[in-house]
Order: sequence, then structure tokens, then C-alpha cells
Amino acid sequence: MSSARVVVALATGALVVLALAACTSPGGSSASSSSAPKPTASTSPLKIGTVFPVTGTASYLGPAQSDGVDAAVKDINAAGGVLGSPVQVFHDDSGDVSTTTIESSFADLTTKGVDALIGPSSSALAERLFPKTLAAHIPLITPAATSVRLTALGKTGYLFRTVPTEADQGEVLASTIGGGTAKIALIYLNDETGEDILGTLTSGLKASGGRLVSTQPFTATTTDFTGIVAAVTKAAPDAVVFVSNFSTMDQNKAVITQLDAAGLGGAKLWLTSENMADYSQALPAGALNGANGILEGVSASADFDAKVKAVDPNVSNYLYAAESYDATVLAALAATVAGDTSGKAIASHLRSVSEGGIKCTSYAECLSVLKTNSDIDYDGVSGAIAFDADGNPNPAQYGVYHYDGQNRFALAGTAIGR
Repeated sequence: MSSARVVVALATGALVVLALAACTSPGGSSASSSSAPKPTASTSPLKIGTVFPVTGTASYLGPAQSDGVDAAVKDINAAGGVLGSPVQVFHDDSGDVSTTTIESSFADLTTKGVDALIGPSSSALAERLFPKTLAAHIPLITPAATSVRLTALGKTGYLFRTVPTEADQGEVLASTIGGGTAKIALIYLNDETGEDILGTLTSGLKASGGRLVSTQPFTATTTDFTGIVAAVTKAAPDAVVFVSNFSTMDQNKAVITQLDAAGLGGAKLWLTSENMADYSQALPAGALNGANGILEGVSASADFDAKVKAVDPNVSNYLYAAESYDATVLAALAATVAGDTSGKAIASHLRSVSEGGIKCTSYAECLSVLKTNSDIDYDGVSGAIAFDADGNPNPAQYGVYHYDGQNRFALAGTAIGR
């Protein structure tokens, strides 16, 4: 989940983290380390910690993600655990960016000796926590943080995510709308996310044969959209992509309303993951009827939802549960292949167990493959993952949603980028 989903702003610090990573990367060492004795592998029980929102503005996301981890641990332990021992899991609260809850939770989890950390949901909190997890040699695997800024942290080999970045939306939209050959207008909030989507939408349309016929930026202080909507209308696009976030809700309502009045709403309108929300209370009934949106991640199978329900009968949504499940299984497989449950060993093997080997789709199946072959490629309940060198999943998988007359959205299909 990006910072916009919890209405926060990212702090800077990637350069400091990358400098620190030079001496902590799981695949590298300091200049004097070549003569140092090889550390003894840890075969202690694998301990997984989580930092999902129990309190704060994104607390509605926490239960499904924790349940996804618990469902994975249940399956892993049913298959014999990791290196002969049951996996242990410890859940803690990430809170939100206005508190120091995540720092307190991390301190608690380190006293418990966790080897890998799943979460948080917020990109801002992931960026804030990462220097601590890096210094502790604990890989951070987030199933919901989508900011492109985390890509720089992924280069250290200690941050991974099972959900694609925001920037991938442009390419997915370019190939999805009108089969890739549509004339598209873009109205976007002129921030980092907006610029990134502009870039990938432009390159995606160039590759697919479509055209960007109007590009209209606005700022968080823009109040008059008359000129923007007039320019888009004049361009006569087949579709309009609207990029903004939850912190610009007044602007969101104004743009949607004016586009609808101009005949550019309904099926011609596409929202992105930063502004795709339930507008049933924010807009008059029918304002978004027929409109579209895309959201990172996948909708897992009914069988998986039932598995999550068995862990927590009170679960009310399944957002990012599949991505959390896969993050947990990947950590367990990395430890298994390494023969070592330490954080450094897990970090150094996460990429290899996600791509390039013999495909397997469950922890138990992967264990079976490992009896005769050491190279596996886990494709999980959220689909293919294949971590790249930046810790991002490839391919990028999205759900495509349609709005009804009450301005609520429902899943209509899937789309894949890269």
C-alpha cells in the first residue's frame, strides 16, 4: 500500500540506507572479511515477525494480512516445518505514520529473535523502519507497500515485496485500455507517483500503438478544474486516466463530477490504485457507474479465501492476504534452501527460490522438489513472483475493477504488466 492509502508523505533517506548497505548486503562483505571464519549456520526454529496495522487509519488492512501469514505458517508446519522445527510467528502493530508504534514493535520483535519481518502495509513506514531492519540483518518483505521509492532500498538485498510498485500501473493501463491502441488523456497529481505513471503510460502506449492525446497535471492546491476538463474534452480521448490520491479527496470529487458532466465518465474513466475507493458516501449515486479502476495485487481463489477464513472466521476482507501468505512461504523456502534460518541467509536466498528453477506452487510441493533438485521457483497463491534485482515482483499483477450505480467497485478481471 502506498503512502496515499494512509494519507502520509514519505521521508527521505534512501542514500543513507544504500551507503549502510555496502557493509551489510547479504551477498557482499567488507574488505577485511575474506580472512574471517565462515559463520556457523543457524538451525534454530525459524521465527517470523509481522508489523501490520492493528491501530491507525489503515487498521482495516491488518487482519487479512496477519491471517495470510498465519495460514502460511499453518501449512508450513503441517508439511514438517523448516529444517525439522515448527515455524514460530509473532504479530505486532505497525500503527500509522503519526505514531512511533512501529519502532516499539520492532524493538519487541528483536528481543524475540525474529529472523524475517513481514510488513508493513504503509510505504512510509517501510521506508522509516528499513534502516533498523537492515542494521539488524533482518529481511523486510512487504505485501502491500507500493511506493517506487522502496525500489532503491531493494537494491540492498534486504527489502522485498510481493506486490508491484505504483509505477507499473502506467504500463498495465496502456495495454488494458482499448487493447492498447486507444487515444488516452491523463489527468494527474503532479507528485512522484503521478510522474512515474506518466512515464510508464507514455512508454507503454508507444509500445502498444496507442496515443497520449492530452496530459494535464494539477497540484494539491488546485481548486478550478474547468480548464483541465475543457482541454481533455477537446482532445476527444477514448479514455481518461485519473491519477491522484486519498489526500486530495476534494479534487477527486471535483474532477470525477466534471468529467461525468462532460461525457467522459462511465466506461471512459479509469481510476488508479491511489484514488480507487468506495465513493458511495462521497458522490451522488451513479456518478461513477460503469467507471473502471486498477489495484495492485490479485484476488485469490475461493479455496484460499476459505483457508484464511479457517484461520480467522471473523475476517471481513482479503486484501493482501495472498501476498502475505506468499511472503511467509518464500521466507521459509529461503531458509530451507540455505539450511540456515538466520536473517542474512534468508535474504541471500529469497530471490533464487522465487525464480528460475523447477516450478512449485505450495510449500509442501517445493519440499518434494528439493528432494531431488536444489533449484526451485515458487509461484504462489498471488501468482508468479520472480523477485528482480530490486526486490520487486515480476510480473506485476493487478486486479481490474468496475464501479456500480452506488459508486462501489467490484473485481471484473486481472491484468499483468512487465
